[in-house]
Amino acid sequence: MASSKSVVIAALIANGAIAILKFVGYLLTMSPAMLSETYHSISDTGNQVFLLVGIRYSDKDASRSHPFGYGKAQFFYSFLVSVLLFGIAGWESAKHGYNAIMHPHLPEMQDPTLLGFTFPGVWVNYAVLTGAIVFEAWALWKANKALKLQMEKHGWSSYREAFRKTSDVTTLTAFTEDTIAMGGAGIALFGVYLTRATRNPIYDAVSALLIGLLLMFFAVALAWENKRLLLGESMPADEESELRDAIAAGDGVVSVNDFRTVYFGPGRLVVTADVSFEAGLDTAEIDDAIGAIEAELKGRDSAVKTVYIEPETRLDGGSGTDAAA
Repeated sequence: MASSKSVVIAALIANGAIAILKFVGYLLTMSPAMLSETYHSISDTGNQVFLLVGIRYSDKDASRSHPFGYGKAQFFYSFLVSVLLFGIAGWESAKHGYNAIMHPHLPEMQDPTLLGFTFPGVWVNYAVLTGAIVFEAWALWKANKALKLQMEKHGWSSYREAFRKTSDVTTLTAFTEDTIAMGGAGIALFGVYLTRATRNPIYDAVSALLIGLLLMFFAVALAWENKRLLLGESMPADEESELRDAIAAGDGVVSVNDFRTVYFGPGRLVVTADVSFEAGLDTAEIDDAIGAIEAELKGRDSAVKTVYIEPETRLDGGSGTDAAA
C-alpha cells in the first residue's frame, strides 16, 4: 500500500507541474498538439487525486455494513479514472485533432521575450515537451519499480501477464498513465517539429488526434481490467492451486471438496474451502487442524487476509458430512 501511494504522489507532482507548463506553451504557440497534451496532463493530475482518494478510503476499518473492509474502493476509483478522466481527455483530444485536420491552419506563434532576450516561440514547445518527458520518465521509473516488485513476488514473466493478474490496480493505473504520457509527449514533440520544419499544420493536427486515440484505447483497456476485480475475481489459477494443495497437505485432511478465492481489495484475499477430515478426529482436533491450515495459507501468501474452512468428516461409505460445531 505504501508503495502504491508513493507512486501516485510522484505522478501527481510530475503531472501537475507539466500541465501548467503545457498550457503556457499552448497559449504562446496555439499548437493543437500542445492543447491535446494539456488535456492529457490535466486528466492525469485529476487521476492521481482520485487514486489517492481510493487509497485513503480503502484504509477504513471493516464495519458491520462492510465486513471485509473497504479495499474495493481502489477498484472503483481506478475504474472511475479510466472511464471519466481518461475517456473525457481522450475524446476532447481526438476531437480537437480531428477539427484541426478538417480545418488546417498554421497558428500565429508569438516570440516570447525573457530578460531582454527574444527567442522563437516554437522553442517553448520543445522545452516544455522535453521537460515533460524528463518528469514523466521519473514518475514511470517509480511506477515500474513497484510493478517489478509485484512481478518478482508472483513470478510473472511479462508486463502483459502482470496487467492481467495484478490486484494492485492503483499501481497499474499509474504505470499505464506514465507510459501513455511519455508516448504522448514524444508524439507531440515530433508533430510540432514536422509542422514547423515543413510549414504544414497537418502534422501537428494528426499528432493531436493520435494522442486522443491513444488515451481512449487505454481508457477501455483499464476499464476492462478494473471490471474483473469489481465483479469479484479469484486469484490466478496457478497461485490458487498452490493454496489448495497446502490445504490438502494439512494434518487429518482427506480431501478438499470445494475451494474458492476472491479479491476484496488490492492484495486482500478471502479464501473459503469445504474440507473432509479423517473420521476419527474429534471437534478439538479438527479445530486445531483448521487453525494450522489458516496459519499455513497466510504464511504462504501475504494477500490471504481471511480464511473460512467448512469441516466435514469422512464416513465409511466415502461420503462426507459436516462436522459437529
